[in-house]
Amino acid sequence: MSKRALSVTREQNFPDWYQAIVRDGDMAETSPVRGCMIIKPWGWGVWERIQAELDQRIKDTGHDNCYFPLFIPMSFIAKEAEHVEGFAKEMAVVTHHRLKNEGGKLVVDPDAKLEEPLIVRPTSETIIGDAFQRWITSYRDLPLLINQWANVVRWEMRTRLFLRTTEFLWQEGHTAHADREDAMAETLRMLEVYREFSESVLAMPVIAGEKPANERFPGADSTYSIEAMMQDGKALQAGTSHYLGTHFAEAQNIQFQSAQGTREFCHTTSWGVSTRLIGGVIMTHGDDDGLRLPPRIAPREIVIVPMLRDKPDDAALLDYCVAIEKDLKALGIRTLLDKKPLKSAEKRWNWVRRGAPVIVEIGGRDASGGNVTFMRRDKLRDGDKIISHSRPRDQFVAEAQALLNDIQATLYAEAKARLDGNVITDIKSFDELTAYFGAAETEDTGGFKGWVRVPWARPDGAVLEAIADRLKASKLTIRNAPLAQDKIEGVCLFTGDPAKEYVLVARAY
Repeated sequence: MSKRALSVTREQNFPDWYQAIVRDGDMAETSPVRGCMIIKPWGWGVWERIQAELDQRIKDTGHDNCYFPLFIPMSFIAKEAEHVEGFAKEMAVVTHHRLKNEGGKLVVDPDAKLEEPLIVRPTSETIIGDAFQRWITSYRDLPLLINQWANVVRWEMRTRLFLRTTEFLWQEGHTAHADREDAMAETLRMLEVYREFSESVLAMPVIAGEKPANERFPGADSTYSIEAMMQDGKALQAGTSHYLGTHFAEAQNIQFQSAQGTREFCHTTSWGVSTRLIGGVIMTHGDDDGLRLPPRIAPREIVIVPMLRDKPDDAALLDYCVAIEKDLKALGIRTLLDKKPLKSAEKRWNWVRRGAPVIVEIGGRDASGGNVTFMRRDKLRDGDKIISHSRPRDQFVAEAQALLNDIQATLYAEAKARLDGNVITDIKSFDELTAYFGAAETEDTGGFKGWVRVPWARPDGAVLEAIADRLKASKLTIRNAPLAQDKIEGVCLFTGDPAKEYVLVARAY
């Protein structure tokens, strides 16, 4: 096997490969707090780009940003029984407000017990609902459309950087409407925002659809998701949008006076994506040399590495690189001239592992000849050979944005071909389904398995729970029923009843 920039390949061990990219790509590291992560500058730069792109889309659809407290009174949570049941095992609780020194050690002061425990925000429906019931009095106040960028705490037992951590970052949108139709339109509008954002910005193709009843957000009437296929065949729930009906409005007394003078409960929605999108980008686009970032979320789209030799002509070489950097920045391209006192080969491989879309290496001959030598991170190799390109400086600068656009499109096309080519449709029985995926205990090492599309009768209640338990035994779940449906034929694979739609079944993160 030819030498790669990472110590482990996807084929050898996909989970270890993922951790290697997070570590060697300088994205994040574990923290002294169990289950929490430190996001390093390169990883934070990716999140900032995600925020900037998505925040503009949220504002363009009429939403305003705001902020709500990290701590939520336990009485607020208790008002919504179904919501509490869904999150109870994951909630962190603050019970005291002071420490004291006792025998040289800091201990909790028993006299500082809070009158009411505070929940560290797992999600904000309840505290935002409390504000909504004050802010909304009339139909003229509707729809009320807000969003917040925040951190969230859910006490996870098994964590993996970016994908599932005790504390994570996200945006959560919350809206209130006069009727079901308007609230449902909002739910689907934001699902489409997520779909378009994932595909056009992250270059991560997804399938948008509705979750089965057992996978709904606690307290929701309907939950919709976008599902992305990772390179190991598993699904990643990349975003969700929920129609909450009037459940939270009734619990929080969010009412308005209608145009006819009657008192009505609002219909509410919530929707969000989180830092797990970064994990999705890694597993969608990474290769055995490291991360490959779509240019639209790369903190630096082009990195210039001068091949310095500690000789007198280094000054002229640096001047040439500075001029190229200036030209690119004038075009609005996020460009970095890496002047660190390291060997150029070491710097090059650092940027390969981080996934900078274009890595420019400038040597003395380039400078004297007025040329630019560069590598495309999306097409780094031809077999074992590293591919480099050379262009006259003016041509490279003139074509730089088109080059970045092509890298963005190439990464998307590669991922889209993987998704389109690996949704299996010829599974006819539950035994065939489990045989296709193989034993649950081999899920991380049993080779690539795609998704399976099967007919579905939309069962509910005990029947659905029994199906979910059968699937769980093989570490499978129903991901969603795609919004785009073919003409339905046949009977439900699980119940034998006439099918109403198709659903996707997969192993998932």
